[in-house]
Amino acid sequence: MAHRLDPLLRPRSVAVLGATERPGSVGRQTMENLLLGQFPGNLYAVNPGRSDVLDIPCFPDLAALPETVDHVIVCLGAARIEGALDAIAEHGASAATIFAALFLEDDEPPLLSDRVAARIRETGLMVCGANGMGFYNLYDGIWACGFDTRPNHVRGGNVALISHSGAGMSGIMDCEERIDFNLAVSTGQELNIGMHDYLDFALDLPGTRAVGLFMETARDPSALIAAFEKARDLGIPIVALKVGRTELAARLTVSHSGAIAGRDDSYQAVFDRYGVQRVHDMDEMATTLMMFAQPHPVGSGALAAIHDSGGERQLLIDLAADMGVPIARIGADTTRRLEALLDPGLPPVNPLDAWGAGGPDADRIMEQALAALMQDPATAFAAVIHDRAPMGKILPPYIDYMRVGHAASGKPVFLVSNRQGSGHDPAAIEVSREGFPVMDGVRSFLAGARCLMRWRDFLTRPEQALPGPDPEKVAYWRQVLSQGQTLDELRSIQLLRDFGLPVNEYHRVDSKEAAVAAAADIGFPVVLKSLQPGLTHKTDHDGVVLSIRSADALEAAYERMSAALGAEAAVTAMIDEPGTEMLLGMIRDEQFGPVVLLGFGGINVQSLKDVRYAIAPFDAAQAHRLTDELKLRALLDARRDRAAARLDSWCEAASAFSVMVHALADVLQEVDVNPLIVTSERCVAVDALVVGRATEETD
Repeated sequence: MAHRLDPLLRPRSVAVLGATERPGSVGRQTMENLLLGQFPGNLYAVNPGRSDVLDIPCFPDLAALPETVDHVIVCLGAARIEGALDAIAEHGASAATIFAALFLEDDEPPLLSDRVAARIRETGLMVCGANGMGFYNLYDGIWACGFDTRPNHVRGGNVALISHSGAGMSGIMDCEERIDFNLAVSTGQELNIGMHDYLDFALDLPGTRAVGLFMETARDPSALIAAFEKARDLGIPIVALKVGRTELAARLTVSHSGAIAGRDDSYQAVFDRYGVQRVHDMDEMATTLMMFAQPHPVGSGALAAIHDSGGERQLLIDLAADMGVPIARIGADTTRRLEALLDPGLPPVNPLDAWGAGGPDADRIMEQALAALMQDPATAFAAVIHDRAPMGKILPPYIDYMRVGHAASGKPVFLVSNRQGSGHDPAAIEVSREGFPVMDGVRSFLAGARCLMRWRDFLTRPEQALPGPDPEKVAYWRQVLSQGQTLDELRSIQLLRDFGLPVNEYHRVDSKEAAVAAAADIGFPVVLKSLQPGLTHKTDHDGVVLSIRSADALEAAYERMSAALGAEAAVTAMIDEPGTEMLLGMIRDEQFGPVVLLGFGGINVQSLKDVRYAIAPFDAAQAHRLTDELKLRALLDARRDRAAARLDSWCEAASAFSVMVHALADVLQEVDVNPLIVTSERCVAVDALVVGRATEETD
């Protein structure tokens, strides 16, 4: 099927500008790679000083070529790039790969990188790079890379790897024979073709089962999200290693939400929204891609594992608990089957240490015990966790265990060593390609196991059914917020109420008599709050008095507060029943726009920083999942001194908040609802701060 990137990634003809036979040069290595990959089209070398390069005819310049090629690979230094681009434009090629870093000493503005980018925009040339290693389209046999790699890549493959880091690409594909790649790209500076473009191409390649992304940034966030949506719709998992987990660029913030959010949190929210599975290092990346590449569907349930060591079984249990990987709880029938198989003294549990006294029957016991574990309905997939043999070899019976276990259940099974050690065994590659991945390191395996289960669960989530907000209220608040002003607390509370959030009862007052009348209407105890314009964090300025229980106390509090902070104030109901203080917030990310925060709030919110992030809108079920991931989640459960918090009310409020954020996305700068008090009976917002965002029409 044709793709718009075909001239770049699937060219029918290629010219290598700067081709040479000089040992160690990029020009020679590029030619060697194209020949090694058995490039199926017309290949030309271009170098005025040679008649041929590695037995390929060589021409003095592009104008001398016998045809207009699709793609020119530029193996020249930075000082010659501008001239090369002029020649490519005159020649009429559609695409190019540029390896050189676009930097010149003593360069003057506009700098070379800017001049090159402008020239590419003028010509419409599609470019891989600059400052990259090129790409390998292993599906079609096009190895357009200027650096060496292993010679035994297979044609076809089912895993794509797209990397902002050249080493992030080569560090996995050059030395990981257990993964068969169909595409690997070092994107470089992404002058006009970005990660999202390559991802779209990879998703269209026949047989793609998984895609790995080594990400530094999102240069076109909306296009990247569109590619994520395409992967989700196709059921192809994306595994992302996102580097650069720094705080947001320094800027003025007025809300707690803005103060505690980081740039990485926005990426995590996007990943969660589209089912992108995140890993944290290159070992986890390679392992997880191996696990997704195997062909057997993951079952419902959790992880089962078989060991030949009690101590290493305990290690797995500890690491699984640390990493949030659930262990399957096997049923009574499986327990009885194991009891009949195991040597005396070995408990019939999962994870299972099935190695007893050894002997001629030991391997049969291991096979049958694994088969029993894998047939249990609570098992999603299994792992044979045994160490490598001397010199890093794999003992053949371990492979037999996997084959028997899979044959009995149809579920995936993985061979995992606690560590590889030295040595290499071809059997690891052979059996991995057979569909039984062999991997090294329990922690990396568990990271992959977590991704497998999360992806499975993501695909089975029901469609969100979210009510649309009242169009008249949306229109009204869009007009208010588009002025770019900070709303006072009462106006902020009114906004929340109009979008269905449960809010506290408020009265605006400007005298002590009005305050007493408001309290009589609400009923004591009450709270007095200053509405002084520009006063954002009231507790820091003695702008809040809690638990006022009489008219005299209210008058005295009002007199003190009005003298210091002005006459404008609010009287609100005091939430007297025990509850947990939560937070809902919104920040505007510089790349992805509005991002919702939810988590634990109150005056210690910046110390706790126990929040999760999400892209709006989302339903109550997603709010519940996010809440369950909070570190302090247990605070919402029943305790000796209080009943469990009303979680459904909290989750519905969070969903309503997300609907509001989505409806007003372009006119909201920041929102802070802190705290929402969640009691055993209800959830109620008692304080809010909303900052509008001026639109172009009102600037």
